[in-house]
Amino acid sequence: MTTSLPESPAALADALASTGYLADEGLATAGFLALTLGRPLFLEGEAGVGKTAFAQALAVATGARFVRLQCYEGLDAAQALYDWDFPRQILHLRAAEAAASGQQIDAAVLEAGLYDRRFLIARPLLQALEHSPCVLLVDEVDRADDEFEAFLLETLAEAAITIPEIGRIVAETPPLTVLTSNRTREVHDALKRRCLYHWVEHPEFDREVAILRERLPQITRRLAEQVAAAAGRMRELDLIKPPGVAESIDWAGALVALGARDLDPDRAAATLGAVLKYREDVARVRAGLDDLVAAQP
Repeated sequence: MTTSLPESPAALADALASTGYLADEGLATAGFLALTLGRPLFLEGEAGVGKTAFAQALAVATGARFVRLQCYEGLDAAQALYDWDFPRQILHLRAAEAAASGQQIDAAVLEAGLYDRRFLIARPLLQALEHSPCVLLVDEVDRADDEFEAFLLETLAEAAITIPEIGRIVAETPPLTVLTSNRTREVHDALKRRCLYHWVEHPEFDREVAILRERLPQITRRLAEQVAAAAGRMRELDLIKPPGVAESIDWAGALVALGARDLDPDRAAATLGAVLKYREDVARVRAGLDDLVAAQP
């Protein structure tokens, strides 16, 4: 499989649009430069603005394999790189002993057979190095520990790892790495310096309407405009978790499922759980729901 590299940011935006992802000029330019320069792309922004979906769309648009590493507290190198399939190794050991039928077994040969590549379980980072071309998504890197950041920095810089029992594995083509952060903590400068950086904003009104109509072809233009406008106004409130475009899509989908063709206070109140995820946020929006819905775009 070979990747199809766009000739310009506009060409990349068109390619992403063909997958259903509508990128603005800034994000399309950042993605184009990452592809052209072979640099990792660090995307920061509020949850739900489309960072993860961008990496997925980028893989589809370029014809590359998509590999995702979901970060979390306590993630270590073994969970990200590789592990040995111990049950299969034990079965291999027993089979070798049975096949020997009482003959003397060469311990060195038997041990070498236990650490064959077929018994290696490739985790996301090793998968990304072994399968070229590849888009590697390191999702929510801000949730990982500082130690993992340092390890990741070294692995990405070399595009290679060394497995003691097998040797060095080098990527034929270094993966295009997209790192995302919701900014739950600051990521170290050493990692950021090696990446192209882009802050992903909430979409402007017209683009959010276009996204809703792209993702939900059955939605009326009127309802898409009302949902986008209401979501935009919610983002201006002091909410614990302002809605991202992902929540706008969920909310619009819930309204469409109920047969709504426009937004009214009753249906809006009944479906707030699709767009807001905290009781305090729901209570605050519900208190001013009439005004929120009445303020049409």
